[in-house]
Amino acid sequence: MTIKINFTKTKIESFPIPDKGKRAYFYDAKTPGLTLQVTPTGTKTFQVYKWMGSKAVRVTLGRYPRMTIEQARKQALHKLSELADGINPNQKKKADKVKGVTLIECFDDYLKTKTKLKPGTVHDYKRVMNEGFKDWHNRPLKEITRDMVATKHRALGKHSHARADNSMRVLRALFNFAAEVYEDEEGRTLFPDNPVKRLSKTTAWYNVERKQTIIKEHELGAWFQAVQGLSGSDKHIIARDYLQVLLLTGMRKTECATLLWDNVDFQQKTLKIVDTKNGKTHTLPLTDYIYDLLKAAHTRRTQEKFVFPSTSTATGYISDSRRFVTFVIKQSGVTFALHDLRRTFITIAESRDIPVYALKRLVNHSTKNSDVTDGYIITDIERLRKPMQQITDYILKTAGVKESTQVIQLKEAS
Repeated sequence: MTIKINFTKTKIESFPIPDKGKRAYFYDAKTPGLTLQVTPTGTKTFQVYKWMGSKAVRVTLGRYPRMTIEQARKQALHKLSELADGINPNQKKKADKVKGVTLIECFDDYLKTKTKLKPGTVHDYKRVMNEGFKDWHNRPLKEITRDMVATKHRALGKHSHARADNSMRVLRALFNFAAEVYEDEEGRTLFPDNPVKRLSKTTAWYNVERKQTIIKEHELGAWFQAVQGLSGSDKHIIARDYLQVLLLTGMRKTECATLLWDNVDFQQKTLKIVDTKNGKTHTLPLTDYIYDLLKAAHTRRTQEKFVFPSTSTATGYISDSRRFVTFVIKQSGVTFALHDLRRTFITIAESRDIPVYALKRLVNHSTKNSDVTDGYIITDIERLRKPMQQITDYILKTAGVKESTQVIQLKEAS
C-alpha cells in the first residue's frame, strides 16, 4: 500500500535511510505523482512517477534540498501535463540532447557501438578525425551542410586526393550511423540527410586507383638477399622472419604480426589466424620452407606468446617495421611496402594458374553472395597444401634461395 505524505522540510528530513542495496520512495499527498527517492547514502531526489499506458515512467526532477519542495511541485505539474499529452519527458530530454550532438560526440558513440572494429581501423579513423576534421570536432552535426562538405573535400584534396576521399568516407559513415541511432521523441531520425551525398551527386570523388605495386620477379633475388641480411640481434631476426612469412603466405600484415605460437601446429603443419579482416578463422598449410623457418624461430623463442614478438611495443608484437623495410630497400634497391608482399604473392599465384577457389581460400578473400557454386565447394586444408607449396617453390626458385632457413650474412641493419 502506498502511503502519501504532505511534503514539508521537517517530514523530508525525517525520512529513514534504507538499507544498503535498497531505495525508499515517498509520495506527496498534495501533488499526486510527485515522489521522493532516498538512497542508502542519504541522497534525496524528487521524481515524477506515472503510468503511460502499460509502462511506468519515472522522471527525475532534481535533488533535495537544492530543489525546494515548491519548485518540485511546480516542475511535477509541468511534467505530468506532458505525460498526459502523451509526451515522455525522458525521451524528449534525450532527443533534445542528441539534436545538438557534435561531430566528435558522434564519433565517440560510433566507436563505443562498433566494438568489432580492428585496432588498425580505429587508429586510421582517429587519424582522419584529427587531421581532416579537427576544426569540426565541436561543431553540431546539424550545422554541417553539403556546401561545407564539398569545400572541405576540395581543401583536403589539395594535399592528397586519396586522403580526401578516405576522410569523406569516414564522415559518410558517421552520418549514416547518426541517422540510425539519434531519434526524436517519436522515434524519427534526426539526421535524414547525409551531406556527403553531394560528392556523389556532383561526381566530385577523386576515385584514386588502388595501389598495384608488387615486387617483380627479377627483383626477388635482391630482395631475399637483403631480407636475409637482417641478422645478429633478435629484433633483426624477427623482422627477417616476419618479412619472409608475409611474402610466402600472402597474409595481411596485422594478421601475421599477431600470430600466436598456440595457433601454429607443427604436427599438422598448419597455422591458424583467428582475428581476420572478414571475421572468418583462416587456416593455412605450412610449406616446407615456412615450417623450417617457424620451427627454428620457435626453438629460439620458446617462452614467447607471439611468433613475431617485440619488447618495444605496448602490444607485445611487431608493429613498426619501417626501419627494417628501409634497410631492405637500401640494400636491395627494391622499393616496397608491406602490403606489396601480399599483392606479390597473389600475382605470382595467378601466374602459376592456381585454381581461383584455392587462391581465394589461401588469401582468405570473401566471395560474393551471388557466387552460388562457391557455396558448394568445401576446400580441405590438405587440398591447399599443394598449391601453397607450388607458389613457395616458384618464388624461392626465382629468387635463387635454397629451401632452408639458412641465413646469408650481409651488413647488419642498424
